Amino acid sequence: MKQTILIWVFIFFSLAAFSAQGGEIYVGKQSNKEKRDGTRGAPFSCLEDALREAREWRRLNDPRMHHGITIWIQDGQYVPSQTIFIRPEDSGTVQSPTWIKSVGREAILSGGVTIEGWQPVKNDKRLDPAIAKYVMVANAPQVGGKYLSFRQLWVGSRKAIRAESHDDAHLPRIINWDFKKQAAIIPNVFPEKFHYKAGMEFFIHQWWAIAQLRIRETIVTKDSITLFFHEPEGKIQNEHPWPKPWLSKEHGNSAFRLVNALEFLDQPGEWFLDEENHKVYYYKRPDENVDQLDVVAPYLETILTMQGTLETPVSHVYIEGLKFQHSAWLRPHYYGHVALQAGMYFLDAYKLAKPGTVDKAGLENQAWLGRPQAAVLLRHTAFTKISACRFAHLAATGIDYRAGNLKDSLNGNLFQDIGGSGILLGQFSDEQMEAHLPFQPNNERILTDGVVVSNNLIQDIGNEDWGTVGIGAGFVRNVAITNNELLDLPYTGISLGWGWTPTVNAMRNNRVLKNKITRYGKYMYDVAGIYTLSAQPGTKIQENYIDSIYVSPYAHIPEHWFYLYTDEGSAYMNVSNNWFPSNKILKNANGPSVEWIKNGPDADVWVKDEAGIGLRYTYLLSEKRSIPKNASFNAYIPFTKPVFFQIYDPQHKLTTQAIKGFLAKEGVGAEQIYRWNDYTLVMTSDEIGKKLASAWIAHYPEVEYKLFTDLFYDFDRSRCAGKKEIDTDFVLLTAQLIDDKKEQEAYYNAHKTQFKEWPEVAAGFCNAGFDEVLVYRNGRQLMLYISFPKGQDFKTIDLLTTKDNPRVVEWNKLMSFYQEGIPGTQKNEKWIFYKQ
Repeated sequence: MKQTILIWVFIFFSLAAFSAQGGEIYVGKQSNKEKRDGTRGAPFSCLEDALREAREWRRLNDPRMHHGITIWIQDGQYVPSQTIFIRPEDSGTVQSPTWIKSVGREAILSGGVTIEGWQPVKNDKRLDPAIAKYVMVANAPQVGGKYLSFRQLWVGSRKAIRAESHDDAHLPRIINWDFKKQAAIIPNVFPEKFHYKAGMEFFIHQWWAIAQLRIRETIVTKDSITLFFHEPEGKIQNEHPWPKPWLSKEHGNSAFRLVNALEFLDQPGEWFLDEENHKVYYYKRPDENVDQLDVVAPYLETILTMQGTLETPVSHVYIEGLKFQHSAWLRPHYYGHVALQAGMYFLDAYKLAKPGTVDKAGLENQAWLGRPQAAVLLRHTAFTKISACRFAHLAATGIDYRAGNLKDSLNGNLFQDIGGSGILLGQFSDEQMEAHLPFQPNNERILTDGVVVSNNLIQDIGNEDWGTVGIGAGFVRNVAITNNELLDLPYTGISLGWGWTPTVNAMRNNRVLKNKITRYGKYMYDVAGIYTLSAQPGTKIQENYIDSIYVSPYAHIPEHWFYLYTDEGSAYMNVSNNWFPSNKILKNANGPSVEWIKNGPDADVWVKDEAGIGLRYTYLLSEKRSIPKNASFNAYIPFTKPVFFQIYDPQHKLTTQAIKGFLAKEGVGAEQIYRWNDYTLVMTSDEIGKKLASAWIAHYPEVEYKLFTDLFYDFDRSRCAGKKEIDTDFVLLTAQLIDDKKEQEAYYNAHKTQFKEWPEVAAGFCNAGFDEVLVYRNGRQLMLYISFPKGQDFKTIDLLTTKDNPRVVEWNKLMSFYQEGIPGTQKNEKWIFYKQ
């Protein structure tokens, strides 16, 4: 602790010595003079007045600004009535920058209003008496004479929980989703008789994103509740194809909860805003005395904006040592929130009846996106610096370099307790442009170019929108994301790129270097420590340390997590010397020229020590929070055998060409595809097989598929004498077991004990020269893979399994009793061959 204090003292005294050469303006909470003039003894009461004074010095060429202007903010909580706006006229120069700095360590810019006058609840029949004795109530806050709508509440330094039916760790699963009626069907899991109340919301986990939908109407039965939703989110939720509600017998349907009703106020730390009666209810925690704590509701979505123009950016403004707290995000309150990815939400989205766009022939969907608000927003800026600041208790994004940012820096800051992403950089999709288009502006000054994001600690973000990211960069160039530490994230750590396209665009020459990313993927999968999209010539992802992916209780596919993930269109980049404990990566539909060099356990051991926050900024590490209780992390045991993805379409709802087009879009080559009658089979890897399954559900839920990953029998040549490496060919066969559970179990038990009880079968395989015999199952269906020496005829060598081996004949006869043909076979036909 002593070392931490000394470092902070050194920083502030060094800055004071530097700024003493220029003019100084003070902001403070107390003044003994009626007239505040910005001097140390009579400071301005707000930052806006200090900025105005500095602006006048520059306009008049006052000598006090020739060596720079320092605006000193004394300790205290400052609550602006509107967003603080730093304009081009506030710019400094290299010789005369504008500094905005804290005098101490508690200079706070807050976007919230304090709620006072808390009293115990009395005679409120809507509350259970056993709970009511712990509940406090106060008048709802007003700003400008009007009551606020707010969605977050902070009690002291702790975030309160908006009244909800189930907490994060115990979400139930939806029963179904009715796309025709645009309705969710959920189980009636409520202990008391359920009654719909206006203002209730529905939170749903959807693959790699979430949705928050305002409930319009309900139909209640004994066992289920059908929910209907307000517009525009009702239509968007039902029409957008990615990501949809997840419906899976294997892994469970999408998780959900209901939010925002007084009846849900049943746990310490929960709160409820009664908008009709203008009251706020709070179920206090056992260790809290509400009268002695600041209870703050946010009302400003953006606390500070630094915004210039293309011709005149805000430049050489430096902010240091401030705290930004209590921002709001109100859009979900009025329009709902259905997210695509990284928190970007749909304004409109639908599936194309006929796939294909100018940029992507196989694209089957269209989407137009909005971008969440940020506590601090920078647009059209140059050479600005933000350092040693704290971004905490925020509803949406922490800081957003939205467009036209040139060589700004964000260095040595803390991001904690944030509802959305920690840091966003650059253009993503403008609201008027379809999300999958490559971005290449005529005027490149609009790009975020040369920004440095380094030595920041980012922890506990995405606690409102689980699909947001630690650091998210869109169409950026020459950006350096270096030496940051990110942990306790609901989804991805660093997301770089946008557009889902291999078309060369504005992105290039970005660097993601020496970051430490741990404890991520807490709730959402299809996830990675570092994730990329689209072509980015010259981009380098190097020397990062990635580890410890949470076991998510609601993952749509439990194994669909990765350390590195180069997604659609990723191209022209170098991925090298990144350390993570095992080779759990995904290269999905990449474009050309992605170099993978020495990653995973093969990376240099020093990467682990050098990644993360540098020595000069170790004071930030004292802010790190410990591992949450009951946390568990994934261990990866690679599945190296082939897996099989099967499509069965007896009603011919899809043409062969449509199926091939889908598979090609997902990166499946023609040589991986096999067919028999109405069946299509893909032989692929474990990760790609799972990706195909999730994509198929999204596109063609009405057409049956099966994924064969359950390998219950495995023979290889290690059981034969004289084992040697050989080139192999293979055959693929399928059949199914008879519809009798007892006999099926006997079949599986026979295979479990075969090597011991029937050693002659393995001997027959050795005699035939088989390299591997693998048997998979999905339901009753079996998939058989047999590899053998290249150039041999399978039917000929298969006869060698029974040569001089009557026990194999007996085995085959016994197994035949349990087997029958799959749908579509002839009466006496059992095993059929898939053909390429």
